[in-house]
Amino acid sequence: MTGLTEQQLDERVARAVENFMAGYGCCQSVVAAFADLYGLDDILAKKIAAGFGGGVGRMRMMCGAVSGIVMLVGLHCGQTEGSDREGKSACYKVVQELLEESRQQNGSLICAEILGLKGYEKAPCSYVASARTAEYYKSRPCAAKVESAARIFANFLTGKVK
Repeated sequence: MTGLTEQQLDERVARAVENFMAGYGCCQSVVAAFADLYGLDDILAKKIAAGFGGGVGRMRMMCGAVSGIVMLVGLHCGQTEGSDREGKSACYKVVQELLEESRQQNGSLICAEILGLKGYEKAPCSYVASARTAEYYKSRPCAAKVESAARIFANFLTGKVK
């Protein structure tokens, strides 16, 4: 589908995890690892995906890594004509299939549930991003969820997930 080898796709999955470990959000990490395939440069990809971290603006809703899958599917097969219902439906089908794969692998698509929280994390300043410390990385499954999302999208590109 993309002309990329399995090794090249594996490198993109690793790049997504590296992005996360460098401090980027889950969505940014996944989208930036594949964005160039669709003519989107790294900086613009990270800007577009920036607000989806922490389960969308740190509201602990849909997982940022999962949001990254949705954004990439849109880049891959999203319709560009408003009246193209078939194209829109085809895109929705792919989104639903890939998100179901993610739900099966990770138990949920919801950030709060993945993190074991009871809904929105009530912090004094809930919009303030968490400091990326060794403890942060140790206490959160996010790097594994970024890897899972990137792998699901890579598998989609190779036809392993339809």
